[in-house]
Amino acid sequence: MKIMVGGLAAGMGFGAATALVNNLSSPYAELGMPLKGTVWAGAAKVLSLLMGAGWSWAALAVAMGWLARTRVRGALVGVLALAAATAAYYVTDALVSSAGTDMVAWMLAGLPFGVVLGAVGAAIRRPGPIGLLAALTVPVGVAVQMIVMPPRPHLTLTPAIVLAEVIVWTAAVCGAGWAVHRFWAERRAERSRRSHTVRAWT
Repeated sequence: MKIMVGGLAAGMGFGAATALVNNLSSPYAELGMPLKGTVWAGAAKVLSLLMGAGWSWAALAVAMGWLARTRVRGALVGVLALAAATAAYYVTDALVSSAGTDMVAWMLAGLPFGVVLGAVGAAIRRPGPIGLLAALTVPVGVAVQMIVMPPRPHLTLTPAIVLAEVIVWTAAVCGAGWAVHRFWAERRAERSRRSHTVRAWT
């Protein structure tokens, strides 16, 4: 029960924060106008590029699934987190900018993704190749999105876009490196246990 409440809270916080950051990063939005030309506008833009990306929403569901520990609970909390994030995003966006909403459509689209990604997050805890593949899901997804659809809302590169891309690629490489390191560490530990067992029986 606690993890379900946590998933709802995390989703609501993430969705509301994303909507606020998006509005703060836009010089045409009411919240963003006072920040135009300041360092805060640049920081908001970087956060907007990071939080508004599809991979970050996927990472939310995966992280909540990892916290849930089991596949069933992971799938449930993944759906709850994405649904809460979607609702909070559009409600906050409507409040701060009077924007229209296609919340229902995005919620329906997020249902299967929440189930799968939440279950994947729970599978990260499993040893062996399954755990490795699950742990690589977000880093590989990040890399694919960065290649196919990088966070470049403008034709020209801006410092905010460059910084966001550096952060994303660094996080993807570190995440993949951690997953591979953990896999091989588990393999070495397993070989060591088998070796000790064989010596104990001889």
